[in-house]
This record gives sequence, C-alpha cells and structure tokens, in this order.
Amino acid sequence: MTRVAANAAKSQPSSCDLSRCTLRHLKSLEAKLRDSSDSELLRDILQKTVKHPVCVKHPPSVKYAWCFLSELIKKHEAVHMEPLDELYEALVETLMAKESTQGHRSYLLPLGGSVTLSENMAIISHGTTGLVTWDAALYVAEWAIENPAAFTHRSVLELGSGTGLTDLAICKICHPRAYIFRDCHSPVLEQLQGNVLLNGLSLEADINANLHSPRLTMAQLDWDVVTVHQRSAF
Repeated sequence: MTRVAANAAKSQPSSCDLSRCTLRHLKSLEAKLRDSSDSELLRDILQKTVKHPVCVKHPPSVKYAWCFLSELIKKHEAVHMEPLDELYEALVETLMAKESTQGHRSYLLPLGGSVTLSENMAIISHGTTGLVTWDAALYVAEWAIENPAAFTHRSVLELGSGTGLTDLAICKICHPRAYIFRDCHSPVLEQLQGNVLLNGLSLEADINANLHSPRLTMAQLDWDVVTVHQRSAF
C-alpha cells in the first residue's frame, strides 16, 4: 500500500480512502483535465473513490464525501468541460444521505483486500481520542507491511489499539501467530470488536474462529496501573 492502503500516488487517486485523496491529488487535477479530451479521467476517479465497491458498502462520512465531490466539481468546472452527469448525481446522492456520528474509512491493501474501519466522527468522544484513527497508526501499519518478517509467526501485544488500523493490517498481511488488543477505554474496545468482525476476523472466544487466522484476544488494560501479574501474563 502506498500509504497503508491507498495505492494512490499516481496520476489520479486509486483508493476508496477519500481522506488520502484530496489535496495531494486535486492540486494537479485541473492540468490533467485540460490535457484530457473527455471526461474519462473524472469517471475513473469516481469509480476508484465514492463509487468503489468498498466505499459503496461502507460509505465514509457524508460531510467528507460532500467536501470531496464539491472540490472535484470545482476542478471540473474550472476547465470549462461539458458537465458530467455522474459527478452531479453522486453529489445529490451524498446530499440526500443522513449524517451519522459514525463513518467508515477504508484502506486497500497492496496484495488485495482491504481494511475497513467504523469510527466516530468527533475527535474527542466519550472522554477519549481513541475512537478515531490517528496518523501514527497509518505510519506504523505502513512500516509493518513493508517489514512483515518482524511479525510473522510471532505474538504481538499492542497497547492503545484504538480503531484497529495497525492491528488489522498486521493480522491480514504479516501473519502473526497471535495478536493481543489492549486499550483502557470501554467504548474503544466495543468499537474495535466491531471492526475486527467487520474485517472478517474472529476473537478467540468466537466458536467460529478461522483456524488459518491469528489467535486474537482483546481486553481492557490501563497500562498506567498495570500489575506485575498482568505484565507476566503477556
């Protein structure tokens, strides 16, 4: 993944992770549109972002999709091309959608598949910032995917698992023997459990656990007050 899952630093965005497709790709879009003889470039962008099957199944926040499409339309109109119906139809569909406190963010993996996360739209919610994906999780996941041997057939303990981006990318790409999710906030763990299931993985207690997947366990842990007994259990 060029950015955990974007596969997108080429002539146009090629991932459904809209948050990684905005300014970096739209800055040079006007020039590319001027060089294009038709609207195929815009159609291609739509198919690889808001119309991508992963985004259709797990849509990003309404606010973000609206901002993305509005900026795309501005770039399109700036070069005085014929209106592209699909572009305006996508914006209308977005405006008709109901905003939620939860939204999805999806990352395409380099060898196929994806990681999709349901996360809170507020940076701080329920007294924690752990319900949204931090950039640090993206960078650690990128490093892990480039260095899978560091995790293959090993047991991994993560403190502060958050939304699960790093965890799920490692579990899907790096083939650890076991992965231990730990966080100190109950709402974070509840959301994380949903994200594990959303990505087709199962926790250890699940009787339908996939034998070919790593053994996954999850528990609440405040590492500021962790006991010697708890540390030895890891």
